[in-house]
Amino acid sequence: MAGNGGGARIQRLVLTTAICCLVCARSVAQQSQSGASPNASSAGAQSQTAPHETNRLQGGVVLFKLLQRKSLVFPDLATNAGPLDRRQKFELAANNSVSPPTVAAALTASAFSQAINSPPGYGQGGEGYGKRFGADMARSASANLFGTFLIASALHEDPRFYVKKNLSFKQSLEYAAVRIAITRSDSGERVTNFAGLLGPLASEALANTYYPEGSRTVGSTFVRYASDLGWKFGGHLLRQYWPNINRKLRLMPPAAESAPTPSNPQ
Repeated sequence: MAGNGGGARIQRLVLTTAICCLVCARSVAQQSQSGASPNASSAGAQSQTAPHETNRLQGGVVLFKLLQRKSLVFPDLATNAGPLDRRQKFELAANNSVSPPTVAAALTASAFSQAINSPPGYGQGGEGYGKRFGADMARSASANLFGTFLIASALHEDPRFYVKKNLSFKQSLEYAAVRIAITRSDSGERVTNFAGLLGPLASEALANTYYPEGSRTVGSTFVRYASDLGWKFGGHLLRQYWPNINRKLRLMPPAAESAPTPSNPQ
């Protein structure tokens, strides 16, 4: 009975995560399309003489710009093999911190933590869930600040994820795991992923300044750190399959969600 209950709980968590990701993706797509629609109203008489031609031209320009945009769901999917400068890495860190998968993961992790009452200092009810959700979002933001921006800039590492094509599921699992420890440098070389390894660790150390009493021990810190690496592995695997998922579900323009395969992908 306990095993069945645990399996049902995991299935609910997986389903909740998937639904959150899809809902967020749909909402972003709708916002992009609504924000890109040309303004048809005009006070002049000329706007009524040839509105269709103008709208068609503007629509083509908007569509071209939309197809050139980076992934709205996974901002760290690489769309070119060129290096990022410091400003671009900072923007990537900011975009990652509020991306739909980050929010969905925080919602799911907070719900699970609420169910097992962890950390117990946050209590239960809506207030307890809000504290857990805020803490999870803060941990993600600080991990991106430390890893994606500061460490990646200092050590000249590329914090983006490069999709490898034509891999079997087993190979994709191996690639998702290896990608936690190995990444590309700004020059395209294979290097240790200090940004991905030390960023979450620094974030968990910082979390001890706002986590409740009893959850600031070394053991608690490394338990959260191990959880971060687990979420990172799952995120890598989802990113690996995201272009195919997006192509089938048609959540985003295909060109905006595709990622290049560099000559020596890591």
